[in-house]
Amino acid sequence: MKYVDFKKFTDENGAMPVYLFEGEEVYFRERGEALLKSRFLQEPTLDFAAFDGAALKGDKLKNLADAWNCFPFVSAKRVVRVSEFYPTEKEFEFYLAPLFQDPPQDGMLIICNESKGKAGTAALAKKPNVTYVDCGRSDEETIKKWIYVTCKRAGVYADGITCGKIASYCVFDMSRISKETEKLLAYCEATGAERLTDELVDELVFPDSEYKIYELANAIARKNYSLYMRIVGDLTTQGYNETALLSALASYFKGLYETSVSKGSDKEVAAALGIKEYAAKKNREQAAKFTKTALIGLYEKIYGAISAVKCGEWTPDGALKTVTATLFFEKA
Repeated sequence: MKYVDFKKFTDENGAMPVYLFEGEEVYFRERGEALLKSRFLQEPTLDFAAFDGAALKGDKLKNLADAWNCFPFVSAKRVVRVSEFYPTEKEFEFYLAPLFQDPPQDGMLIICNESKGKAGTAALAKKPNVTYVDCGRSDEETIKKWIYVTCKRAGVYADGITCGKIASYCVFDMSRISKETEKLLAYCEATGAERLTDELVDELVFPDSEYKIYELANAIARKNYSLYMRIVGDLTTQGYNETALLSALASYFKGLYETSVSKGSDKEVAAALGIKEYAAKKNREQAAKFTKTALIGLYEKIYGAISAVKCGEWTPDGALKTVTATLFFEKA
């Protein structure tokens, strides 16, 4: 199931013996664990144990099995959490299979993994009595809905455009979105504001540098020199020097070109290029603003300037100014 369905599932089904939270979104994994602890763990000191999966090899897996098999002292469940846990199929069958087949009634195992693991590791999601929770990044609409509902519960109205701006500024990273939303709501509570506006978001939420590069490319596409220079100034305050800025731009346009020539769905393109599905979608949207010839030309111009800096032909400041002049003032 998707993480957004997890709370409802828990409300309806109560405690399950094994939970696998799997995906790159740290916020979902941590919130899922916290929800289970709040419901079934009354005494963390006595009834909770945590393990680092990387340290559990061979006979050390017995420690995990023994901890899970213990009776709780006070709590409803003896809760055991293991993170980044990727046992081999052989290790799983020898040490853990009996417990997964017939899990202890008073125990709960929580597995928090960022990925599925390498080839040869046990397919934990398919093991008996495992409740699988997909903690991958949610789609844009789901995240905007989360922001809207969170604000509504706090008595603050935020329309879809404003919710989308918060999500975009945070590059759809739920960990940061949750913190920024909490900050905005705290401000509204302190000031008595009942509506979250675009102006308030611009004032209190600083866009992620990755989003700034996205904006910079938009400014180039629209030939908006003043916006381009303002964004360059913002990035400079975030620690970007001229070389870092040129490198980020070169990498970005290279990614846009690779996306523009790739076939398949956003998910297939993301898998082929080793990027997230959301990034593939946004890259396609932005790549459509340029021709393929323009994209590869932009990359080559910027990469050429970086090479000139490395060879000592140009200074970093001179390279950035030359690239800027080429992008905005060079005649076709």
